[in-house]
Amino acid sequence: MAVALDESVNVLGEALETCGNDPVTGFYRDGCCNTGPDDLGSHTVCVVMTEEFLAFSRERGNDLSTPRPEFGFPGLRAGDGWCLCAPRWQEAFEAGSAPRVRLRATHRGALESCDLADLKRFAVDLS
Repeated sequence: MAVALDESVNVLGEALETCGNDPVTGFYRDGCCNTGPDDLGSHTVCVVMTEEFLAFSRERGNDLSTPRPEFGFPGLRAGDGWCLCAPRWQEAFEAGSAPRVRLRATHRGALESCDLADLKRFAVDLS
């Protein structure tokens, strides 16, 4: 049975771009921050990992830097592109620890938890 995905549109109203393939990211492990009804965490914000955010996430009980081979998870490093849960990005933003964002690869579903103006302030792909 195929998974029903929400339309692949970014926060700018354009086609959703790939977030990362090394390591492969996304709730559906398709390299994109696609979402759908089974993505309860809303893995929709494409971020560029930083050491500061990895430490913040570890302190909050979600260690993203330690490899977990039993889950096929290589562990993340600064510079990796990753589809982050929108509520976690918002939490990090409010705590002053938010990582940078790739808007063109951030699914519009992120706007249910995050303000577009805040995401734009952290954008790495606006010219």
